[in-house]
Amino acid sequence: MTRTDEKVRYSPEGKHPELTPVTAAQAVEDAFRILEGRWKLLILFHLFGGKVLRFSDLERAIPAVSQKMLIQQLRRMETDGIVQRIVHHQVPPKVEYCLTKWGQALCPALDALLKWAALRDRPNGFA
Repeated sequence: MTRTDEKVRYSPEGKHPELTPVTAAQAVEDAFRILEGRWKLLILFHLFGGKVLRFSDLERAIPAVSQKMLIQQLRRMETDGIVQRIVHHQVPPKVEYCLTKWGQALCPALDALLKWAALRDRPNGFA
């Protein structure tokens, strides 16, 4: 019978062999630039899971943000390709927001970041 509990003794090749420490750092810096802003992560978490929310729903969900700041953050996220703005031409006007496929792809990365941050609260770190 073959043992399956032995450790693998080789280092698999990375998924992006063209990345160097400098280019990887630049890519991470670019990602953080897209996500920077006090309210962007909150907006993302409210839209994860394929949710489609009206502007007023987002205002209620994040009561500490001003209307002006929410508009600015949503517009920037739309420009960056994370959020899609859906305008329904009716009276009264109806505007909804949802994540693009690329925006939804952030979910696992942010989930991993949350798990990493939770390690700090454990007495032995990784235990």
